Amino acid sequence: MGEAEEGRRRRLILHNFLSLQECKELEFIHKSNCTVGYRPNVFSTTLSHLIATNSAHLIIPFVPVRERLKEKVEEFFGCQFELFVEFTAPEHAGMISHLSFRSLFLSWSRGASIGWHSDDNRPYLKQRHFAAVCYLNNYVDDFKGGLFHFQDGDPETIVPSCGDVVIYTADSRNTHSVDEITDGERLTLALWFSRDATYDEDAKLISLLSQSLLHDNVPKLCLPMPASSNMYWFSPDQASSDHQLGFDICWARLHVLGYDLLFRQDKSHCSNIAELLMEPLRLARGDELFDHEFINILHALQVVQFHCWKAPGLESVKLETSKVVRLSQSQREIILHLKSSFVKDLHLLESVFSNVACAESSQNSFNWADFSVAVTLWEDYSRKPRRRGQGHVPPSAPTFKFPSP
Repeated sequence: MGEAEEGRRRRLILHNFLSLQECKELEFIHKSNCTVGYRPNVFSTTLSHLIATNSAHLIIPFVPVRERLKEKVEEFFGCQFELFVEFTAPEHAGMISHLSFRSLFLSWSRGASIGWHSDDNRPYLKQRHFAAVCYLNNYVDDFKGGLFHFQDGDPETIVPSCGDVVIYTADSRNTHSVDEITDGERLTLALWFSRDATYDEDAKLISLLSQSLLHDNVPKLCLPMPASSNMYWFSPDQASSDHQLGFDICWARLHVLGYDLLFRQDKSHCSNIAELLMEPLRLARGDELFDHEFINILHALQVVQFHCWKAPGLESVKLETSKVVRLSQSQREIILHLKSSFVKDLHLLESVFSNVACAESSQNSFNWADFSVAVTLWEDYSRKPRRRGQGHVPPSAPTFKFPSP
């Protein structure tokens, strides 16, 4: 394609590019693994973070989406077989101890916004040539505010709709902004593409995956391990690591869905948030305790978000009778006491996670029997990454292959 033609092709909207099922699975992955993001009131999940927290199998659903997007960007901008999904070194070395990939899940909560900018507007971002933003939920239904505006050209304003994708050049021809989120949570998957092979994501990703459980002959249950507690702590001042203000976002996501956390008796007076993140726990709702132990808070969060994703189809599948007992007074006291370790400002928490939508968020629609089914199905989902991976990686993506045992 000539330079003049490429100049005219600045952006493209792809309606219904992702199916509802794809969007829901990506939403599950993000909400059950995200950390405090790079901007105020933004939460993010990187591929490297999934690997670092023993959740490498959750990259698999993303692979075919990434490849389809790459092909569409190459087709529209006339650069077939020229592009690489961008890899860069960490932008904030003090915050992220692992490699940072430029395939990024983002959620924008109440108060988040970004002013006019282009995606290559820093010296360390000049390798970016094209960008793609996938919308995973709906304007008005799931959040308010958050409209995407281009400074000039057509279309000028993008109204986020689940499954839609906008692709555009990453330079100043597509200077854009995002309005402030006034309610709910705006979910996106963002990717950047480069013509520079030195920023290719695949080689770095394969290197990390070769050390993961995908290398094993026998699929194992992938039990997540939390990262540093600072990565989950939301504070009004995100530059501060002070746990005297704000809240833990893993605990917060469980709280807004109606769950309480019960730790073992010997942890009833623990105030070390880093220690509590790693401790076994059980889940409660109201005066009922689900008598099943989760290995840590991230394990519990993944199962809860999996239940959110699968809830509409669980009523027709009853695999087992859930084990539910009444909370004792001493257990209630432990729950209440440890709550103060996870949240210092409940009003801030409820403001940030306002209007969170989930099929299970209503007490009237929840039952432990369905949740018990979700526990079993999550274990099956997490135990078979190799089979799922072999079924998802397309033949047209020879540059991305999982390691062989």
